Amino acid sequence: MAGRRSLGRRFGWLWGAYAVSTAGTWLAFDAFALIAVLALDAGPAQVSLLAAVGPAVGAAVSVPLGPWVEVRRKRPVMMATDLVRCVVLLSIPVAFALGRLSFGQLLLVSVAVAAADITFGAAAGAFLKDLLPRQDLLVANGRFEATTWTASMVGPPLGGAAIGLFGPVTTVVADAVSYLLSAAGIRAIGDAEQRPARPEPAVTRARDLLEGWRHILADPALRPLFFNTLLVNSLIMAASPPLLILMVDDLHFAPWQYALAFALPCTGGLLGSRLAPRLVARHGRHRVLVTAGALRACWPIGLVFTGPGTPGLALVMVVEFGLITCCAVYNPVLATHRLDRTPTGRVTRTLSAWSATGKATTATMTALWGVLAAMTGPRTAIALAGALLLVTPLLLPRRDHATETGGEPASVAVRSDGG
Repeated sequence: MAGRRSLGRRFGWLWGAYAVSTAGTWLAFDAFALIAVLALDAGPAQVSLLAAVGPAVGAAVSVPLGPWVEVRRKRPVMMATDLVRCVVLLSIPVAFALGRLSFGQLLLVSVAVAAADITFGAAAGAFLKDLLPRQDLLVANGRFEATTWTASMVGPPLGGAAIGLFGPVTTVVADAVSYLLSAAGIRAIGDAEQRPARPEPAVTRARDLLEGWRHILADPALRPLFFNTLLVNSLIMAASPPLLILMVDDLHFAPWQYALAFALPCTGGLLGSRLAPRLVARHGRHRVLVTAGALRACWPIGLVFTGPGTPGLALVMVVEFGLITCCAVYNPVLATHRLDRTPTGRVTRTLSAWSATGKATTATMTALWGVLAAMTGPRTAIALAGALLLVTPLLLPRRDHATETGGEPASVAVRSDGG
């Protein structure tokens, strides 16, 4: 079966590195917010600031790194960003132990981690594109997707239990160690990577910073997918804090019930990631992208009808399961398509531009929806996000551009970033 076949030893190390760092990330889910509340007595405004400003500034910081990474070997960059994340994260438990931890430090670490996340993802995308033949990219991305959803299902409950037993910085230590292990796994891949040809002059120019966006906006297949993905992801994330308030404050669900409502539906991520290669083989990439992309926008409006008790909890689980399943089909297909449409010399800048814009847009929308929820109530904010999501399928590409020239020829081996 295609989904079970070996993709080689080097991919195995890459997948293992991804798995361990993803496990650490989800184990430390919301760790900064919890530390701010439990250790620093931060209020709602500071927690919102931490959630929005850190990723947004980190996205801006990462933009100049895209052209710099493009002309360098990607494996050393991946190891370096893993080590940077390890070091800056370890600064938190050290400062906590010394009684010197501050909100400002949390904010700076959040910025550094966000910038390193984007840089790592862009470098990993280019690395994977050269690592595997084109026909294996969707299988690889499906495995990354399944790993992400497995970690998101298991990590937060374990992380919450670890914080309860060992203190607020415990999961940050685990996350830092996961990046150290990831760097070791990437090192074990071996150094068979070719050094990219360095363009002249070897300096970052203004046009280099914009090259990723220029490629996305000029490509007739990527442009609508870019705007659709930005809007869908940001609206889904923006509605999450109002949903937490609705369930925990207004409907009086216990925290463990709230966590359960989102942990169990992650099984849909495993299902969707396994289905993606089979659906593409049967129906074609374009049809799967458009269908899964449209279906994932239809589920969140159902959260408006969340009520108290078991029926309300069951409704949230059903909605989240449907949403996650559709996203798990869509994401690896999009990742493969995006790299298939992007020439080798533009992969890092394109992925950096895409990821940085996504983080900044999500941070902005989350802040706006927080204000909206405060003014109108959480259910109204959820309803507006759900209604706007219903129109996002109009942004999906209506034509199949697979036969048009959009990236490298079909005979050239390409790869995807798995995200």
